[in-house]
Amino acid sequence: MRNEPSITLPEPAPLDGPPLERPQGCPFDPPAELAGIRESRPLRRMRYPDGHLGWFATGHSAVRAILADRRFSSRYELMHFPVALPGLTTLPPAPLGDMTGIDPPEHTRYRRLLAGKFTVRRMRALTARVEEITADHLDAMEREGPGLDLVTAYAHPVPALMICELLGVPEAERAEFRRRAATVGDGSASVEDQYAALAALTEFVRELVTVKRAAPTDDLLSDLTTTELTEDELAGIGSFLLSAGLDTTANMIGLGAFALLSHPAQAAALRSDPGLADQAVEELLRYLSIAHTGMRAALEDVEVDGTLIKAGETVTLSLQAANRDPDRFPEPDALDLRRGATGHVAFGHGIHQCLGQQLARVELRVALPALFTRFPTLRLAVPPEEVPTRGPMSLYGVHRLPVTWDVVA
Repeated sequence: MRNEPSITLPEPAPLDGPPLERPQGCPFDPPAELAGIRESRPLRRMRYPDGHLGWFATGHSAVRAILADRRFSSRYELMHFPVALPGLTTLPPAPLGDMTGIDPPEHTRYRRLLAGKFTVRRMRALTARVEEITADHLDAMEREGPGLDLVTAYAHPVPALMICELLGVPEAERAEFRRRAATVGDGSASVEDQYAALAALTEFVRELVTVKRAAPTDDLLSDLTTTELTEDELAGIGSFLLSAGLDTTANMIGLGAFALLSHPAQAAALRSDPGLADQAVEELLRYLSIAHTGMRAALEDVEVDGTLIKAGETVTLSLQAANRDPDRFPEPDALDLRRGATGHVAFGHGIHQCLGQQLARVELRVALPALFTRFPTLRLAVPPEEVPTRGPMSLYGVHRLPVTWDVVA
């Protein structure tokens, strides 16, 4: 008998503009179309706005493999952007100090200097200070009374104060830092405004470095002035850490609170079981995936999950789709604080995994349980559909979160 010929499924047409933003009315869920794309082809051809033919990765296995493989570059100038950027045909190189947009050996050198300052032990040693700052802001909320914006009153100032203290930003200059950092992370701002804000933030840090060299204090930036880093590198890395350490955690606190208010049984579980905090944070990171999309460029031909990605091709990575992959997380669209959500890619993976992830974890483990314990009747002050979410931004979250609670006489 002759063997039957194997059947090869035809390659589907390249995706044109795959969905990246959260749909209206579904503040916590990725676009529904991503599940169908992932089920049919976890690594699929994609046509970019500039005509480049690259790839779109949605499967957990493919996304983690690409993030871990050093044959894929993080350099912005080698990539094709997945959405059209008015006035830009190519991306500029990463600003000095931006560790997300560089490769080894430059990345290795920076990471080696910084990694020892962000250890699990050192970040956990900051827990007492996080608890103090959190308690101060909860006290202020209680004095102000029901009917306030949780983002302004709590989600933003807590991580802002922590990153300012970690880097040694003087108290009188913290408001200016927060304003500049907010513009850097504002995806609705023009590219020109974002780069102008980054330049101003870098200059702000440059002046701070000069002060730290002359009169060091007990903070991370003072420590860095004793390393081999140049003035320009110190200014760039400092501004990168300041902006990155604020926007991500602030959005996780705000959106995490929104998610828990929308899932009262989960909020009750967190309130009644303090030991649940660690698992809860990992599940919220997975479920919300505020850094929803990543990018890499192949430096050489690489095979990933049986698919050949050729040198020069860009891969867009849907982190939110990977974190909802049922092959890795059963019933992935359910928020379950008791789930073992290890292995998520909310902080990335590989050499570019978020340097400040342990600090973010400490802040979230303290801030969210403390909020729901202090205000057990906390609830939204507006219908959920009226909460303004961050749409076309690199980091998802909420602009405002109006809340209220019952005052006990």
